[in-house]
Amino acid sequence: MDFSLPDEHRMIRESVREFCDAEIAPIAQEIEDEHRFPAEIFDQLAQLDVMGVPIDETYGGLGGDQLMYALVTEQLGRVSGAIGLSYAAHVSLGAKPIELFGSEAQKETWLRPLATGESLGAWALTEPGSGSDASDMDTTAERDGDEWVLTGTKQFITNANVAGSVLVKAVTEPGAGYDGISTFIVDPEDDGFEVTTVWDKMGLNASPTCEIQLNGVRVPEDRLLGDPGDGWTQTKQTLDGGRISIAALSVGLAQGAFEAALSYATEREQFGQPIGEFDAVRDMLVAMDRKVERARLLTHKAAVAYDSGEDVTRLSSMAKLDASEISREVAEDAVQVLGGYGYTTDFAPQRFFRDAKLMEIGEGTSEIQRLVLGRELGL
Repeated sequence: MDFSLPDEHRMIRESVREFCDAEIAPIAQEIEDEHRFPAEIFDQLAQLDVMGVPIDETYGGLGGDQLMYALVTEQLGRVSGAIGLSYAAHVSLGAKPIELFGSEAQKETWLRPLATGESLGAWALTEPGSGSDASDMDTTAERDGDEWVLTGTKQFITNANVAGSVLVKAVTEPGAGYDGISTFIVDPEDDGFEVTTVWDKMGLNASPTCEIQLNGVRVPEDRLLGDPGDGWTQTKQTLDGGRISIAALSVGLAQGAFEAALSYATEREQFGQPIGEFDAVRDMLVAMDRKVERARLLTHKAAVAYDSGEDVTRLSSMAKLDASEISREVAEDAVQVLGGYGYTTDFAPQRFFRDAKLMEIGEGTSEIQRLVLGRELGL
């Protein structure tokens, strides 16, 4: 069993890492404080040709695999959870479903600008009253001639106010349960589409999280993704890949927090020696390093299984659960290593700590991941 990365994967990882250190790290706290989406960074990521890493070259993507995509997401998360989150939502949720389920015409029209980075993607599943039961959906799409009319509210939608397209889940057959949900490609310029709230959050404020209203939005028939009633099957398949990306983002956050703590512990002196040489701090750093490595290995295993075409429901949920919880634990310990400085915005651990908490909530809470894993065990 070979755990080494292929040369191309290493090259992409190092290229993105260098970009992150040079361009993102210096502004990571600034954009968080300003609650500013850094469009210029995403333009530069497009120039690096990584906005469509796992998308086929036929449609403007890089033609990489899930593992390569995980590596890129981890590097972004290592310096900015907000940029990593908007990137992951764009790729896994906004773009990949069009490649997986779209027609050739939809791929040319809607996927290509996402894969090249000309525009950003978003995905609208969650609703104000649905929470973890995402299938409890009030948004409807009614057929009217050769159009569909969408009405409803979607909540906590990443990138909605900066997106060029939004994949919206809606009920097309009331009473049919999971089989009555469909997916539509919505242009934010469509009449009746409105971003009503951009939320202030505990963290990740450089990544916009929005409420959107669909007030009788009319979309032509060719904006239906797949067939009517395919929406929930598409959702489950999409989340298998999406959870791997959140696991990778979590690993990146944990790695960034660990690196900040290690750097501080080797430079900060007390009682005539670096604090990292004291047993309490050293043992904490060793535990952090172990956790990050375990989370990374599980995430890479899930990504490789995905690329091999295996059923990854179990592995993706396990990777997301473990990596997200480890991310929060490592970030919290990083704050502790820095002591009072760790609680100030002059140092990065507080940002990693706040950002990491969402990893245990988004794309299925930790409690939902345990439910999924229990079902995989037949329980």
